[in-house]
Amino acid sequence: MNKAENERDRTKVARRMFLLAAVLQIGCASIFLADVINDWYEMSTQTWLEAAGVFALAFAAGLSLYEYRRLLKRNARVELALDAASGAFHRTIERHFDQWGLSPAERDVALLSIKGATIEDIARMRGSRKGTIKAQNAAIYRKAGVSSRAELISVLIEELIEGMDVTVGAPASTPAIGETLSQSA
Repeated sequence: MNKAENERDRTKVARRMFLLAAVLQIGCASIFLADVINDWYEMSTQTWLEAAGVFALAFAAGLSLYEYRRLLKRNARVELALDAASGAFHRTIERHFDQWGLSPAERDVALLSIKGATIEDIARMRGSRKGTIKAQNAAIYRKAGVSSRAELISVLIEELIEGMDVTVGAPASTPAIGETLSQSA
């Protein structure tokens, strides 16, 4: 079972547990409501407290269900945005690889490197020697105009974040990405 399937399974269990909790709350509120209706003619202080408890419990259950639905909708929007960002990142990578004129082997090595694989891991996966992977990395860095994996990744994500307002909610003294403290002051 892969990571995505595990996450989906955990999400299903969490949703079921949340719904079970809401159903139990509604069930308890119903039982208490029946008790309050039964005691209504006595009109004691205890009856009023029980009535207040029933209404509070029912309100809490309704609020929980409302928030649950809101969170499900938000989760769906976030998943769509993540899918779009993932697709945009893949298109950005492909466009840069085309611009740099990377060979198919260099594309594989660059992609594995971006994913965080070590030279040894890449060599093992590709059935190559470490020296070959090092030479391909050097060619990739030269063609991309960078000197490290971090710079390569930076080049690839830079255009994705150019249009984003990363300063939203940040304190006025916090510089935006790419801006130094002296430039923001």
